[in-house]
Parts: sequence; C-alpha cells; structure tokens
Amino acid sequence: MQLEIHKEQEEKMNKTIQVLKNELNSIRAGRANPSMLDRITVDYYGAVTPIKQLASVAAPEPRMITIQPYDFSILTAIEKAIQQSDLGINPSNDGKIIRLNLPLLTEERRKDLIKIVKKTGEENKVALRNERRNVNDALKKMHKDGELTEDELKTAMDEVQKLTDRYIKLVDDLLVAKEKEILEV
Repeated sequence: MQLEIHKEQEEKMNKTIQVLKNELNSIRAGRANPSMLDRITVDYYGAVTPIKQLASVAAPEPRMITIQPYDFSILTAIEKAIQQSDLGINPSNDGKIIRLNLPLLTEERRKDLIKIVKKTGEENKVALRNERRNVNDALKKMHKDGELTEDELKTAMDEVQKLTDRYIKLVDDLLVAKEKEILEV
C-alpha cells in the first residue's frame, strides 16, 4: 500500500516537472525555438487551435521562425494571434509565409523573463509541496485507520519528504539552466 502511494506521488511529480519543462521551453531566451509558439492558439472555423496544428513551424536561422500555414486563408488570423500574444514580436507576412524576426533581448527584457521563470518555478514547487501534503494526509489517515504502525508512518513520511526534496532540487536545476540561457548574450 505504501509503495502504491509513493509510486502515485512520483508519477504526479513527474507530470509537474514535465509541465514546467514545457512552460520554460515556451519562454523566449534569445534563440529561435518553434516551441515558443506552443501556447499561441488561433480561432480556426470556430475551434481554438494551436498554431503548430495549422502550419509548418521552423527555425531556419538562429534569430528567425517561419510559419507556413497549410491553409493560406488562415494567414492573417495566425499573424493577429502572434501580435496579441505576450511574445513581443511583430510578424511579417508575404502572403505565403509568416516570418518572426527575433530581436536581441534588452537587459530589461532579460530581467523580466527571469522574473517569469522564477514565478513559474515557484508555482511548480507549490504544486510539489501540495502533493507531499496530500500523500502525508493519506498516510496519516491510514495510520488512524490502523493500516500503518507508528514506525511505518514515520518511515513512509520520510520517504515522501525525500522524494519531494529530490523533485524540488530538479525544479531548481531547471530554473538555473533557463536563467543561464536567458542571460547568455
């Protein structure tokens, strides 16, 4: 029973880490990365659809992303969605393809991005701590119901804490790497 709870906790924590990685990938760090557009959606015939499902997205140069829609009638809608996003990039449209030229990041923008990264990291740490609390509550209930002895409860709660500490360190490592990437000129 304890192993089941620990396995479940680890799965949920892995999902939290995966969400963090996706969020960090969508934050622009200077180099063109097609995943920057993952959060941007377009209204396509009444359905909110991610850009990568509507177009071919590529980064042919370090500072440029190209978007070639499969249906050219959606070109202006994609352009408008990018302009309204928080990317801070003005797209150029030649009628067949949209080009996003990424300007060099200013020092101020780098500091803003680092704040966003830290906030995202803190939100993920809170999610990990909430999962720890949920598992500890379940373990205490099991102890109260007589399914666990006092020693088993303490051992299980120690395991939960070790697992939580490991994942929080993983979050910190991801944040440090992303900050380094943002500060790289």
